[in-house]
Amino acid sequence: MAGLREPSSAGQGLLTKLSFLLGAAGLLMAMSADAIAVLGRHVGFTVLGAIEVVQASVVLAASAAMVGATLSGAHARVHILIERLGPAWHKRFDQVSDLVSCLFFLFLAAGSAWVAAELWPGYEITEILGLPLRWLRLVWIGSCILIAVLFLARALGKGGSDEP
Repeated sequence: MAGLREPSSAGQGLLTKLSFLLGAAGLLMAMSADAIAVLGRHVGFTVLGAIEVVQASVVLAASAAMVGATLSGAHARVHILIERLGPAWHKRFDQVSDLVSCLFFLFLAAGSAWVAAELWPGYEITEILGLPLRWLRLVWIGSCILIAVLFLARALGKGGSDEP
């Protein structure tokens, strides 16, 4: 498939597997909580906090999916212009795209860290189960930083090749 890359090092291969496992665990946890809640409604008992478990699971799954997409080079890109360029310009545009993506995720991490810093002293928790949200915020911030580093490594030529 065009645009997809194999991990260029053993470290990236391990990171890809870890990302896959974390995402799969998040999706399995969300599916299980929701399935038990639906089953409970049909047989007459209520599972309190199922939505909170699903929301926490989505943070894990989404963070892992974004890291996995970055590692495999599967982020959406518009190729209508760069397909018509020569290899040198194509590489330059890819590098600029990777640098802009790096900056985007750094800004996203910075904004999320700002929100987390503001809410940290309040020990923010969910309403029913009391799940602490600070750790989920840290997972998200960490994944944004990791994604930014991966984009920077690819822009600097250390993350493998994206050439068709």
